[in-house]
Amino acid sequence: MMILELITVLGRIVTLFPLLLIMTLYMGKRSIGQVPIFDFLIFVTLANVTGADLADPSVDHIHTAFAIVSIAFFQKAVAKATFKKRKFGKMITFEPIVVVKEGKMLVDNLESIQYSVDNILQMLRQKDIFDIAEVKIAVVEANGELTVKKRPEKSSPTIEDFGLDQKASGMSYPVIIQGMIQEEILKELNVTAKSLRERLQNEGIIRIETIFLCTMNDEGQLHLAFTRRDETYQKIQH
Repeated sequence: MMILELITVLGRIVTLFPLLLIMTLYMGKRSIGQVPIFDFLIFVTLANVTGADLADPSVDHIHTAFAIVSIAFFQKAVAKATFKKRKFGKMITFEPIVVVKEGKMLVDNLESIQYSVDNILQMLRQKDIFDIAEVKIAVVEANGELTVKKRPEKSSPTIEDFGLDQKASGMSYPVIIQGMIQEEILKELNVTAKSLRERLQNEGIIRIETIFLCTMNDEGQLHLAFTRRDETYQKIQH
């Protein structure tokens, strides 16, 4: 009886792991590359479902396989909905939040995500930053990683520094996302929605709804990507 149960467990391992691999590949690179909170819950659930099946031979094997496939399809459907409906995507995950700006800790933002000062300082050290004054902006991303932009004078020298070209700041901000003007970001940039619309109209862009992403850098230049596949990526000069 014991031998039969061990053979059953071995058979389940041989069948379940290829199924898990296939479903993980189906869910896409996002599921293993970033692991936002929703995908983390998906993997925890998959682990529990698989673990229960492997540990208990009395569990109906076909039910476990059906659960794995169903969870994978559910994750894929939610991922597509998140891509098409940005508001829905923001509801089911953490938003990126600025924790350091111009060398200063934003205490309220740290408290809102329950990160301590020590947490941020450690994450900065892992990026070879030992002086917070060097940081222009630091953002805790949705997956918990810290993204850092150094002050220009603290950055490594580039070819522009040798007088071959004017050095740009390298910062750009999303002012339009999926046809929606980001009023808060425009306010930070001291740009009005009206002036942005006028610039776009001067370039022949009437319907903002066709814009998938529009970013503006510190020099005021815009970069556009459109929702339609046949519309090409272009750069608007000012």
